[in-house]
Amino acid sequence: MTAPTRLRAEHLSEAMGLAVREPRLGWTPPAGTIRQAAYRITASNGWDTGRIESAESSGIAYSGPALDSRSRFEWQVRTWDVTAGGTETPSDWSQPMIVELGFLHPSDWTAQWIGADESAIPGPGERPGCALTRTFDLPAAPDKARAYATAHGIYELFINGQRVGDQQLTPGSTSYNTTLQVQAYDVTALLTAGRNTLRAVVTDGWYRGTFGYTRDADMYGTHTAFLCQLELESGAGRQVIGTDASWLVSATEVVSADLMAGQHVDFRRADGGESPRAGDRGEAARGPGLRPAPPRAAVVRSGSFDALTGPLAPPTRVTAELAPVSITRLPNGHQVVDFDQNIHGWIRLAALGAAGETVTLEHGEALGPDGDVTRDHLRPHDFRTPGAFRDAGQVDTVTASGAAGEVFEPRHTTHGFQYASVQGLAADLHQEDITACLVRSDLERIGTFHCSDERLNKLHEIVEWSFLGNSCEVPTDCPQREKAGWTGDWQLFVPTAAYLYDVTGFTRKWLRDVRADQWDNGVIANISPSPGPAATSAEFMGFTNGSSGWGDAMVMVPWEAYLATGDASILAENWAAMKRWLGFVRTTAETQRHATRAAQAPVPAAHEKFLWDTGFHFGEWMEPGGPEPDLFAARTADNGIVATAYYRHTTDLMARIARVLGLVEEAAGLAELSDTIRDAWATEYVDAAGRVTVASQANCVRALAFGLVSPEHRPTVTAQLVELIRDAGTHLGTGFLATPYLLPVLADNSHLGLAYELLMQDTEPSWLAMVDRGATTVWELWDGIDADGTPHQSLNHYSKGAVVSFLHRYTAGLRQVPGSAGWDRVIIEPRPGAGITSAATSHHGPHGQITVAWTLSKDASAPGGMTDDGVLTLTADIPSGTTAEVLLPGKPAAVVGPGHHTFLAATGGDTAHPELMRSTL
Repeated sequence: MTAPTRLRAEHLSEAMGLAVREPRLGWTPPAGTIRQAAYRITASNGWDTGRIESAESSGIAYSGPALDSRSRFEWQVRTWDVTAGGTETPSDWSQPMIVELGFLHPSDWTAQWIGADESAIPGPGERPGCALTRTFDLPAAPDKARAYATAHGIYELFINGQRVGDQQLTPGSTSYNTTLQVQAYDVTALLTAGRNTLRAVVTDGWYRGTFGYTRDADMYGTHTAFLCQLELESGAGRQVIGTDASWLVSATEVVSADLMAGQHVDFRRADGGESPRAGDRGEAARGPGLRPAPPRAAVVRSGSFDALTGPLAPPTRVTAELAPVSITRLPNGHQVVDFDQNIHGWIRLAALGAAGETVTLEHGEALGPDGDVTRDHLRPHDFRTPGAFRDAGQVDTVTASGAAGEVFEPRHTTHGFQYASVQGLAADLHQEDITACLVRSDLERIGTFHCSDERLNKLHEIVEWSFLGNSCEVPTDCPQREKAGWTGDWQLFVPTAAYLYDVTGFTRKWLRDVRADQWDNGVIANISPSPGPAATSAEFMGFTNGSSGWGDAMVMVPWEAYLATGDASILAENWAAMKRWLGFVRTTAETQRHATRAAQAPVPAAHEKFLWDTGFHFGEWMEPGGPEPDLFAARTADNGIVATAYYRHTTDLMARIARVLGLVEEAAGLAELSDTIRDAWATEYVDAAGRVTVASQANCVRALAFGLVSPEHRPTVTAQLVELIRDAGTHLGTGFLATPYLLPVLADNSHLGLAYELLMQDTEPSWLAMVDRGATTVWELWDGIDADGTPHQSLNHYSKGAVVSFLHRYTAGLRQVPGSAGWDRVIIEPRPGAGITSAATSHHGPHGQITVAWTLSKDASAPGGMTDDGVLTLTADIPSGTTAEVLLPGKPAAVVGPGHHTFLAATGGDTAHPELMRSTL
């Protein structure tokens, strides 16, 4: 027998520094079994569950000896599994997993918040890094050592010149007013007998650096600070060394560092990673030629311990390194480096020139007519001056000291780029001199897709890269111009992301920020993490909050996380925030009425109290061919047809969530409200003939996707949608909100062929226009690079990439059964089209990996995707505890359980030859 694999605690593969007393555990059952009958968990702290009769393999709450701060245990699991022959067999023991808690109480901290005593603070984007240092002696190397660290800003920690850990951009992006993550490190191997040095480099980061489209600074505070506690255990006892006023402050080689502007380093200023020569009390030794004593750190009285918490998401790391595909010297002396892939991260440069030589690195996603990097399309508006733009940032500089082996790696900033313009370097660069580092949350890949059409494979690839470039700490909209966690973007893309990557912890962390940023009246902020509207300079950053489709992420995102994992606790921890959001929407709908509607009929109709038609809404943002978005005009526009649709959809989801949580009465009330809102929407926006009165592709798509029209009117609205698509020259006309639903709605309403026509359309607006023009990530605009080769706005916005869910669910044919969560029941139904002759997909769900692959013996170019006499060969692997309903053309459903299955089916029209269909275990 094999053993359980993929052990997790709180959905994490690395459980260091957790801040929960009863972590929930999980594993993937052994491959090749039908179902798990029982399990047994043992742990190094004496916990032993004994045999537990259960098929559950996730969400198992720790129930051993009480845990507290610093508790540590190793656990492993074995299972009893039923095999194909019906025999129950014990598995081998799994490999152990370590779980270690961090600090659970503010009183665990004896360290103090410290920082530089900044009498004059330079302007935003020009602030230097500061080094905080403590030197101490140890009689012997410790047997165990832990460092707990966090910062107001970004910190890097070093012990004896060695960087601690491989996490980047610590402590990470959070809503700092309420939540600040602490990293816990095992540093035992870095400490030695004798003299040791702790050193931290701290820069502005998200805390006080410029950030977002508005480039506001100091949004959480005006001073950086650092907090660290080193705890040592040895035969001599326990010793604690924490940040306090004895630490020394010194300048670093970081002349300035800003997440948006870039990082500037002068290696001639480096202090070698240690404090100046100092005595036991941190005072500089006196003598000829020695430097003066550095100043002491200032104790920061405002530093809070209540907001400190442990990790929920995987850490941010450098997860890939890209070599250049070309290096071109331009007539102006600049060397343009092409990495052949748009990414988020930074450049590592090993060729810095002679001592005193300054090299500039300008990062961009596109080249201008002169062949050099252009950043013009990434410049944000300057709201202080109408019509003006700010600089796009993304520029690093480094001045060499001449020391051997000097390498520049700006770990206190990040950029979105495919190209770099290296300026001021006299020597020619070679491929080994320069590397692009992909920086992102270290999410595990759990899904794949491939098919016979290479352009669709390329589309899938650029969608994945776009997500990887926007999965740094939080789900961002773009990695260059804003780096902001827009709620609307994640609610659109999270179903796709959750299929391809394990985003459970990543999503839980972000939702914690969304809850923290929720207003007292229930409004959900458009962006999380967010310091609130008072901290930003642009008026629209305040009045646009609470928009339908964006605020509804508070309900839609937890629901998708639940569907992916089966973990109802994700719903429970967000339920109160969901209710507050719905309360805001419901109160607004019941108490306010749009002015134009009131002018037409002073006495409201009965259904109008269920229309959400006031307040600001982005609406169907950026519809192709529509007017340019105008935020201020949208403030008073009637977007009731969109907002009421989301009011209905959110209420319907909350009714389902209440049922999952066992809230029977609330579920019934929400279901009734949802039905009433649906009827109100239809009364207001569907005419007597069954057509949507505000005719647009997006409104028709929503009517079908959200079940807003009665069954008898679905064919009419579907025909209306088809007519609108044909009138647009068989091009999509949906904007931001409706585009992910467009192809599934067509496929589910007898227009699979048209769905494939739109998918394969190669003129604007279309996905394949991006592919054909060389995109390596998804563009914000359909003409991100226009026919003339000119770039427009961000070239890395993943939201349009949600279309690849159609490839997983329809082309390859793998989806969950409605009502299933955690992939325990799936439907396998390939729906070929557009000449695709093969497709394969896989997804590693909570029970194990599901794989589906099919081939067609002949071309599938006929309408609807089927030939007259082709043969479809399908193979599927189903993991333990999972059942699959296999739907093939012309045949009744075949329900199969775990194992390897093969099916053959004729695809001649509406009938299949029974003799060609078989299943093998």
